[in-house]
Amino acid sequence: MKSKIKLPVQCPSCDEQLHVSALSCDNCRTSITGHYELPPLLQLNQEEQAFVYHFVLNSGSIKHMSEQMKLSYPTVRNVLDGIIEKLRKN
Repeated sequence: MKSKIKLPVQCPSCDEQLHVSALSCDNCRTSITGHYELPPLLQLNQEEQAFVYHFVLNSGSIKHMSEQMKLSYPTVRNVLDGIIEKLRKN
């Protein structure tokens, strides 16, 4: 994930979840406004999104993630379990 601009998911003032309020098309300049929830994966923080991204690229292998992150298998499993729990709440 090499995006230079990071999508904020929490309010910097009160830490509440942010929502999408506008979408626009760069091609035709159409704009849509409203109040939309972020998809569950975008509700994860940047570190969690990066973990999911690399987990998918590693074909869902905790062993490969463990090697890549230089962490023990149980530690990586705990990170994954935390993300799974967070996604289940959404």
